[in-house]
Amino acid sequence: MSSDDSERLPPLPPQYQRAIELIDSAHAEDPNLVDGPDGPKTLAYELHYARKMTRWLARRRPDASPVLQVACRAQHFRRWELPRSSFPTGRAGYLTWRAKQKSLAASRVAELLASPSVEPAIPQEDRDRVAALIRKEALATNEETQALEDVACLVFLDDQFDDFERRAGLDEDKMVGILRKTWGKMSEPGRQLALAMDLSDRATALIGKALES
Repeated sequence: MSSDDSERLPPLPPQYQRAIELIDSAHAEDPNLVDGPDGPKTLAYELHYARKMTRWLARRRPDASPVLQVACRAQHFRRWELPRSSFPTGRAGYLTWRAKQKSLAASRVAELLASPSVEPAIPQEDRDRVAALIRKEALATNEETQALEDVACLVFLDDQFDDFERRAGLDEDKMVGILRKTWGKMSEPGRQLALAMDLSDRATALIGKALES
């Protein structure tokens, strides 16, 4: 992690830091590119996304455990290999894709954490917990899972919302509905961070409408 990503998070033991380095190496293979420090279309999108996840985790849970830091960094592990377009359109297809994405990412990351490249070995209990977090298990009862969900929602609002609205071609009522669902997934600490964001005028207006009722 770069210094700005990790400066507010507890230092990681070497094997967890190594795991994040391997996760980032996989993210860097994403063929979908965005603008980066080296110029236009020079940064793999999933590496960009992972860094955003870590930055928001530092605000949401500055005391995050190594397990939560790794799970947060790996949220979209090799996501481009199972595109949304490979599933039917509509909500049922979307939900099936999301479930498959989470399951596949969790199993792949668990395998990576158990590989000889990660030394000393990460305990089985922690590897299992990382996988459970990626699957978003016990969202209603586990604070770490909720924190991870908050971070994903914050990244959506901060980094994806405006582009999503432009590309999706959805009317205002549907966008307000999406924002209400997003808000409903978040805890109060996550909501407070969202309200303090420097969002576009359009996003701010839509969030205001979403919170009216």
